[in-house]
Amino acid sequence: MKRLLVILTMVPLIAMAQEMQGPIFMNVMMTPHPEKIDAFEAGLAAHNKKYHADGAGTVSVFWVASGKNSGKYIWSMGPTGWAAMDEVNNYDEAHTMDWNTNVAANALPEMETNYWKNDLAHSNFSKDFNLKNLSIFMVDIKRFKQMEFNSILDRVYKVFKTKDPDQQWGAYYNELPNMGGQDFVWVDFFDKSEWMGREDKFAQWYEEVHGAGSFAGFLKDVEAATNGDMGELWIYRKDLSGSTGEVSPREGQ
Repeated sequence: MKRLLVILTMVPLIAMAQEMQGPIFMNVMMTPHPEKIDAFEAGLAAHNKKYHADGAGTVSVFWVASGKNSGKYIWSMGPTGWAAMDEVNNYDEAHTMDWNTNVAANALPEMETNYWKNDLAHSNFSKDFNLKNLSIFMVDIKRFKQMEFNSILDRVYKVFKTKDPDQQWGAYYNELPNMGGQDFVWVDFFDKSEWMGREDKFAQWYEEVHGAGSFAGFLKDVEAATNGDMGELWIYRKDLSGSTGEVSPREGQ
């Protein structure tokens, strides 16, 4: 009976895993030593441009511009996949020495690593664009509520795809369980800060797409399926990245 219960609770996770076959992004949050920021950035830039400029090991760097993580850096490797991880992470001695000497030595010891899978079915990469500013909306999903949350996401996706189809966004699920509320993230990509000042019409748009009076039920569903959410602003640092910052339309949209 215990084995049956475990299997039943895993069904939503298995179903979601089968649906999501998008690329993986390995995100490492790093904090530079406050007295070595210039050396940290110089070492990070040189390392990425030498070792992480192409292929599955391509790295983009973002600077966190809001929230409790302000001033930290996101070292993001991808798009890649689990099948490529062994080769990508099989670093030679020169690579490891360069990282330890010129990057890690100028950073604080604590770091956080997460693996995010792009949910292509709920993303909108419909045109070419360049990375610049990212609005991060992270959600803490309640235990065993993944299927309910996915239903919510279906409705949200339909609203934005109908009402704001030119906006580019990505949806991502954390590949590993965690207790930090980092289960899902919706990322909006934008160029100018004025985008942040746009009127929020989501409630209006939701009822125009899903019917008058439907938004109240939506809020109840969100409350039942999630513990909360948090937001951050990230700025792409091309000067520190190995990547060009160019994003192309993705298959599976």
